Parts: sequence; C-alpha cells; structure tokens
Amino acid sequence: MPEIEINNEPCSDGVAIVIFGVTGDLARRKLMPALYENAKNGRLPVPFYILGFARRPWSHEQMREVLREGVEDFGRTKPVDNEILDALLENAYYIESAFEDLEGYRKLDEALTQIGVQNTLFYLSTPPGNYSSIVKNIGQSRLETCALGWRRIVVEKPFGRDLETALSLDAELHAVFTEDQIYRMDHYLGKETVQNIHAFRFGNGIFEPLWNRKYIDHIEITMAENDGVGTRAGYYDHAGVIRDVFQNHLLQLLTLTAMEAPAVFNAKAVRDEKVKVLKSIVAIKGEEALENTFRAQYVSGTIDGQRVPSYRDEPGVAPDSTTETYMAARLFINNWRWAGVPFYLRSGKRLPRRVTEIAIQFTQVPLALFGQRNLAGEAPNVLVLQIQPDEGITLYLGAKAPGSVMQIQPVKMRFSYAEAFPSDPPEAYERLLLDSLLGDATLFTRSDEVEEAWRLTDGIIGAWEELGLRNLPVYEAGTQGPHNADDFIQMDGRRWREI
Repeated sequence: MPEIEINNEPCSDGVAIVIFGVTGDLARRKLMPALYENAKNGRLPVPFYILGFARRPWSHEQMREVLREGVEDFGRTKPVDNEILDALLENAYYIESAFEDLEGYRKLDEALTQIGVQNTLFYLSTPPGNYSSIVKNIGQSRLETCALGWRRIVVEKPFGRDLETALSLDAELHAVFTEDQIYRMDHYLGKETVQNIHAFRFGNGIFEPLWNRKYIDHIEITMAENDGVGTRAGYYDHAGVIRDVFQNHLLQLLTLTAMEAPAVFNAKAVRDEKVKVLKSIVAIKGEEALENTFRAQYVSGTIDGQRVPSYRDEPGVAPDSTTETYMAARLFINNWRWAGVPFYLRSGKRLPRRVTEIAIQFTQVPLALFGQRNLAGEAPNVLVLQIQPDEGITLYLGAKAPGSVMQIQPVKMRFSYAEAFPSDPPEAYERLLLDSLLGDATLFTRSDEVEEAWRLTDGIIGAWEELGLRNLPVYEAGTQGPHNADDFIQMDGRRWREI
C-alpha cells in the first residue's frame, strides 16, 4: 500500500473508521455522506481517519474520488463545502486485500500504527457472508483491543437468516468482541420520527394515560414500498418480506410503540424494556401461524403511469418463486398494558406509494350521540405517527359538520417536521454513526433483542415450511395489496388504512 504519513505520537483523542467493503454502494451512498455531514457540523473527533478495506485494486486517490462523488451525489446539504470534504478525504487511505487474507489485516494494523490513532471503529459494509471471516481475522490479528483507546464494531443487518444462524454469528462476534463493543445497525432506529416516539409518549401527559388496552382498540404498523426488488433479487428471493423487514424494522417499531417508560434514558434501560415486549409477544407456530399471518406476491401492474413487471419476471428471481413480497401479521402482547389489543403489522413491495407509519386506533364512544345514529365509525379517533416520507404526527378527531343536522365528520390535526423545523433532519446514518463513535448504543439492537425477534420469526417461518404453501395469493402492482389481506383483518371487524 502507498505510504501513509507517520505520526510518531499515539493520539488517544482521534478516531479511525475502518470500512470493510468500502468499494460498495453503502459506503458511497450512506456512510461517506453521513461522515461529511457530521464533519460539516463539527461533530467528528480530531484527527479523524478513514481506512477503506476491500479487494479491488484501487489506489488511495481512486477511493477518495469515489467517496467524493458519493458526497456530491447523495449528500443531504448542498452545495458541498469542498474545504471540509478535502480535509476529510486528506486522511482517507485504502488497503487492498481479500477479507479472508490475514496479510491484509497485518497491513491494517501497520496503517493504524502509522497514523497513530488508538480509537478504532470497524464497520462491516459487506455482504453478510463475509462477516465471519472479517471478525475471525480481526481477532487473529489482535486488533479488537488496544491499551490506550477503544475498539468497536458495527454490524449491518441482516443479522442471520434465522435463529440458528443469528446465534452462530453472535457466538463468532463474542469470541472476539465483548457485547459493549458490538453495535448492530438497524437504520430505522436512527430516523428522527422513530426517536420521537419516546418523546411523544413519555414527554406529554395527554396521551400516556390513554396508551393501554382500556382506550386503544388496535395498532396498525405499515411499511409500504412502491419499488420492486431492484438489484437485490439475489438476496430478496431467499429472504422475502419476513426476513428483510418483519424480523427487524417492523418488530423494532412495535417494541418502541409498546414498551414501558425506562427508568433512565440510557442504552441498557431502553433496550431492557424493548426486550420485555418481545418476550411478552404471544408466539405463533403451526396452524396458529397460518391463521395469524398472510402472505402474497405481486404481479405485473401500473405504478406512476408505467407498467412494471411481475415479481417472477424481475431479473434474478426464480421463475417459479414462491417468495412473499407482501406480509401481514396479527400479534398480541401478553402483559397488563396490552392484553387483548391486536397489533397488525404489514409490509409489501409494489404498493401505491412509499410510506411507513404507526396508526393507533382508539376505542369508539360507548353510546350514540344525543340519541342520534352512532356516526363515530365514520370519524374514529386515530393517532398516526408518520415515519417516512413526510415525517410528522396526525390526530384524527370527530367534529360536527356545519348545518342543522348533528352529523360527525372526521377532521385532522397535523404536525409536520418540515414545517415546524425548517432545517432538514439528519439522516439516520448521521445519527447512528455518530453514536457509535461516541459509544452510545441506545439506538442499536442488543444480542437478546435479536434472539427474541428471531425466535418469534422462526416460529412463523417454520410453520410456513412445515405446513407447506396451500396457495400463494397475488396482487397487482400499484394496488392496495391482495384482497385476501382485507379479509384477514375484516374477520376481526376492522379494516386497513389506505396506503
């Protein structure tokens, strides 16, 4: 590797981030723009170094140019401040090596010695199949600890593809790193509105007393996407919605919605409460799993005026694939706060628009108003937390319509992040990268969280595989989803919110 300027004095204040797989899209589209935004706001420690590690025969300059283009193309704020970006890239160096080659880790150790920085964040920006080799070689090279600073590792999802592989990966990580060194990334937890769930629930005295089975009829968590699988078909066709979204994003949103208030707001207390929720979810297996879940696959349809192919016609998808691109689930939390309240989770691709939201449906009024026909069903009280794309909170109320007849119509009160806070909120990776550098694990998943989420998910997957696929419903791309999904929720006397 070309010469790195040597710093003879070890620096305990500076930090180096080692990006394994720096030549991939994640580093260019997310990590480098996030580092730039943090540098622009003066949040990065000084000095700060970027060490890229990958197998392509790049030079330092080639890597710097690709990372620069990443900031220019995908950076949140424009125009780019070239002075800040130049200073950041000036301390960026490239190490060419296969992840399985121990010699590359010797070069990495040498580079860390040359720049003189002790604090190091390892970032696994690679396909999951490379995690094991990288972690093992970090351990064999004794890079996981240092006497004068800290060492941490960030692991991107997916964290395993089932409970067994998740436990195996966890064992490999813990053979080298301690739990407080491991940061399991779920970028959804870094979104501003997701973090605002805590502030909204526990910082306001209006809603928290109502946040229970006495006043809430059901909760609906939706993650809809209007795109297809794109270039991820190779992964997605073996994962489906249940592994790609349900096991992580949707269950994380459920835990944040249902958890009790932590005694203090720190990593341990917050994650303790989330684990309690996961452990309280009534496990569904066998026939119960089939009765409480629904899956489907999209066929050709029209989105934004353009005809899009069916899932089976997407490049890289098996022509006889039975992988689900839509999933709905009915879950119950067996504790005092939520007993009997159904949580409906759904996610799908090629739906009308991209939206993620949590809708809290409050119970109906017990009697008709002033002896009139009960119109409350036409104006239910719903609180909607919009996660993306238009972050905000909407409260739907029933109000009398003008006129001589007592008729209730729905109205809404809307809080918009964009209107209330003119500056753009930071991207999820900005917050999560900064937290990992600062050693704050609150927004990262702990090993027992991952285990409990997979334990629940494995029960569903096991039932699907054991009992076989009776019939895989389909839905036309660009529609609200499969008609059978409406039957799934209507059997409880409820209906989905329109996407």
